[in-house]
Amino acid sequence: MTSLSADVVVLDIEGTTSEAGFILGDLYDYARPRLDEVLGRDDETVRTARAAAIAETGLDADATDAEVAEALRGLMASDVKSTPLKTLQGIIWAEGFAAGEIHSQFFEDVPPRLRAWHEGGIRLAVYSSGSIASQVPWFRHAPQGDLTPLIEDFFDTVSAGPKKEAASYERISAALGVAPERALFLTDHPDEVTAARAAGWQVVALDRAGEPWAGSDFGTETVASFDEIELAR
Repeated sequence: MTSLSADVVVLDIEGTTSEAGFILGDLYDYARPRLDEVLGRDDETVRTARAAAIAETGLDADATDAEVAEALRGLMASDVKSTPLKTLQGIIWAEGFAAGEIHSQFFEDVPPRLRAWHEGGIRLAVYSSGSIASQVPWFRHAPQGDLTPLIEDFFDTVSAGPKKEAASYERISAALGVAPERALFLTDHPDEVTAARAAGWQVVALDRAGEPWAGSDFGTETVASFDEIELAR
């Protein structure tokens, strides 16, 4: 059991609260065939993401929607943390959640602990490479019930910056109005552990069997479940 004191807990999603394989499987499969249609929409967010995707993948400026979609599917196949891709996926997933065509997934230990921490006066936030547009419905459509009332704020690589840079965590602690040493980050990625600790945060690594980074040298305290974290203010 790991005993800690913190005012705010910031949560990673993939591999931490939820199975990476579920996101890389079911949700990616849902998004792939829908990229072409979304790219053709007359929408400012889509146009901005489309232009960024073209620049990122090295396509010609006059690339067709089909060509951009295919390049994005290539990024998905390599699980590249691309901001324009995450933006477009977020649009697709939000619509899929609203239509009841897809659902989210959480490890069974997560929702009860989030509710207990919230009831104990500990603030909760989310920081994921997935866009905020996809994070919110992910928590809203949890099989265990709507978790969004527990979450104070959501951050992504657009609002906070890259997850492997200490400055991103400094921005989040400033936005939340919390001293870095009173913030706790829960993640499954060794590089994110390093970045958050460099920003002065407390960090606990989730070392869950079967997840992509299981068994890594995290350089910090590790647990296999949220049930192993005893948290107080």
